[in-house]
Amino acid sequence: MSMEIKVPTLPESVSDATVAAWHKKVGERLSRDELLVEVETDKVVLEVPAPADGVLGQILAAEGAVVVADQVLGAISDAPVAADSEPETPAATPAESPTADAQSVPQTSPAVRKLLSQHEIDARQIAGSGKNGRILKEDVLRFLEDQDSSSAPEPAATPAAPPTAADSAAQSDQSNQSPPQPPALDLGERPAKRVPMTRIRARIAQRLLEATQTTAMLTTFNEVDMQPFMDFRARYQERFKASHGIKLGFMSVFVKAAAEALRRFPDINASIDGTDILYHGYCDIGVAVSTDDGLVVPILRDCEQMSVADIEKSVAQFAERARNKKLSLDELTGGTFTITNGGVFGSMLSTPILNPPQSAILGMHATQERAVVVAGEIVVRPMMYIALSYDHRIVDGKGAVSFLKTIKEFVEDPVRMLFDV
Repeated sequence: MSMEIKVPTLPESVSDATVAAWHKKVGERLSRDELLVEVETDKVVLEVPAPADGVLGQILAAEGAVVVADQVLGAISDAPVAADSEPETPAATPAESPTADAQSVPQTSPAVRKLLSQHEIDARQIAGSGKNGRILKEDVLRFLEDQDSSSAPEPAATPAAPPTAADSAAQSDQSNQSPPQPPALDLGERPAKRVPMTRIRARIAQRLLEATQTTAMLTTFNEVDMQPFMDFRARYQERFKASHGIKLGFMSVFVKAAAEALRRFPDINASIDGTDILYHGYCDIGVAVSTDDGLVVPILRDCEQMSVADIEKSVAQFAERARNKKLSLDELTGGTFTITNGGVFGSMLSTPILNPPQSAILGMHATQERAVVVAGEIVVRPMMYIALSYDHRIVDGKGAVSFLKTIKEFVEDPVRMLFDV
């Protein structure tokens, strides 16, 4: 008796996926709900658990294969299966039957084998960091970098011959005619490598290009004096942490300020749907999170109803789960507004790109002390530039500038959000 292993249901916006990694080999025992295979979409990596106890009897979709929803990936058997029935590599012909040495080659995925072939590398030279010694793409790239750094030995110095009288006379004559020419610069090898895009990176590239080609994007700027909020935070930080188990940061107050501002400026919280404008009666704010695979934007639902503490906890949980590839597709779908914080990487000023069909995105930046004029005097204050990119087809300049000014006022005086003034 056998049980099929199928690709999970994919959302309507995702048509297919790629088999990223198998965590079991044919013939290995597995337990129900144990991680069996990972499937990568253009948004997240989906974990496919074992549907029952048994033995992995067959793999029908090897790593790197493109699959669709409900497609059969393999089968689980309740009886032991010979490991050589795994169809990841074609059967060897008699002329190329494997030897004992060839059988010691570490297991690799199709993408890794292609990379090894391009650079003519023997897989046995690389120590795999994956499960059961599996060689990952990162292992190959690291090996190539090590090879590049060690493949250019310094030339051995040869003793110079003592100058003769004729050489000295020739050198004197040349010095009178023209200045000596510098030696030709030896550039040596100029390495380059070609790496295929991941599905997530390819999707990011496609979305960003669509945003620049299909929207009338414009950006307006302002700056926020962070001193009042920093004083406010210093005053209540210990009590806030004791009550909620988390520190108060900048992102939560900006999310709360954005939610309050979105209620006052509904055009910013709207989107274009064909020839109609769709106004949203809720504030689902996406917070951009940087991961090793690229930028993902998990959604905080109904931010207008969340407290600052709830927002702070949710942002921290999303960031951790995003970096561990544990976000679900539902958590990345939708959103009426987005906030991105380039300041964590040191960015002083930027123009964030829209996330269609949303009509606006807020960009936060690094906080730095600058000389500013306050009440007629020059003082040093911690200042942050903020930027709002918006779709000019639906948002007018007056609304965009007023929206950004409202966020500035809320952050500089957080008590205004409490009294809604």
